[in-house]
Amino acid sequence: QVQLVESGGALVQAGGSLRLSCAASGGTFRTSTMAWFRQAPGKGREFVAAIKWGGGSTSYVDSVKGRFTISRDNAKNTVYLQMNSLKPEDTAVYYCAASSRIVVVRIALEYDYWGQGTQVTVSS
Repeated sequence: QVQLVESGGALVQAGGSLRLSCAASGGTFRTSTMAWFRQAPGKGREFVAAIKWGGGSTSYVDSVKGRFTISRDNAKNTVYLQMNSLKPEDTAVYYCAASSRIVVVRIALEYDYWGQGTQVTVSS
């Protein structure tokens, strides 16, 4: 059973930066792709970014391209989301997810394991 634990969420002013971390344990060899999703109040869960464990291939939603960077540390079984130039519309609960799919996917249903979420609030 894969377990995911997020950290790093906080209250930050617009224009600021945060780095989220997702520590994976319990059989990470079963996962191929790691991703970040977010969910704002009253909205559905939105894909943010994804990365493959093996080759480093990444994917981003258009609204965060150039501002967010997803990366991984295989030795630590940890995935990061560096978020720069934050905007109030980035406010949401951010979730880490893991998928056994061998290609990067953007659909929440394709992800088998989820963390508990970490709150990011960007004030204007």
